[in-house]
Amino acid sequence: MSDVKWIKLSTNMFEDEKIRLIEQMPEADTILIIWVKLLSQAGKTNASGYIYLSENIPYTDEMLATIFNRPLNVIRMALETFKQFGMIEIDEDAFISISNWEKHQNIEGMERVKKLNAERNRRYRERKKQLEIETKKESDVSVTSRDGTEEEREEDIERDKEKDYTSKIKDLLPVFSPINNFNELNKKYWDVIRETRKTGKVAKSVICNTMEKWKKYDPAVIEYALKTHIEVHAGKKEDYTIGIMRNTSREEALDRLNTINKPSLKAINGGKQNEITQSSYRQDYSKYDFSKGGNVSWLQDEN
Repeated sequence: MSDVKWIKLSTNMFEDEKIRLIEQMPEADTILIIWVKLLSQAGKTNASGYIYLSENIPYTDEMLATIFNRPLNVIRMALETFKQFGMIEIDEDAFISISNWEKHQNIEGMERVKKLNAERNRRYRERKKQLEIETKKESDVSVTSRDGTEEEREEDIERDKEKDYTSKIKDLLPVFSPINNFNELNKKYWDVIRETRKTGKVAKSVICNTMEKWKKYDPAVIEYALKTHIEVHAGKKEDYTIGIMRNTSREEALDRLNTINKPSLKAINGGKQNEITQSSYRQDYSKYDFSKGGNVSWLQDEN
């Protein structure tokens, strides 16, 4: 439905004999107002003189009484009068149309209004579509920029975390000072653990958190578990070492550590006893400079 802001009324309207006859009827003024309202409604509908709520819904008498704000009985009398005088037509589906609408109204003007409205709506839709495209492009650029910024920020955070964990690991080292040459033993242990990773790296957060778990065990148990893992259980992850600590008493650890310098080491692995010859770790252990027990430069080899 195109919006029409005006309709055409003839200056000779009140000289028309039909209007003069209506003026002699009861409620004449109200009936004439209803006629003008019908003309206005037809112009608003802009459908060649038809008047309806929608293309599928005609106006009922009750609807017109409501929108024209006039009594229902007067509306019915007016419609019947207009129908008798041939001023309106009401089809079998109850749709009302103004008779001779094309003759009495500015059809060309109304068609022009229709076209202008259609063109205006088309331009509006095009502008809206273009605005949506530009907004999406700006949004995509913004997201890309934000993603780049977020990635940089996350990298900075990760670097800060790594520095923080390195500091925490240094602070943990004194806890294990009762263990002879702990720093080199620890380095060797994490070298073995790195082999369980596809990347060949172990995050400092993992190292720190794992060493925190060791704190509750006796130093002899820790030393035994680390050496046993290196010698016997290479290929298993750090949680396996915790299992060794959990299932080994201090007395058992001391007793087994006393045998570690012998030509062979007997270890329990999966419930089976295996004869293990002294490893290259024991053979190479003497080459490390144990005077640097507090040195954690090996952490720089991690990610």
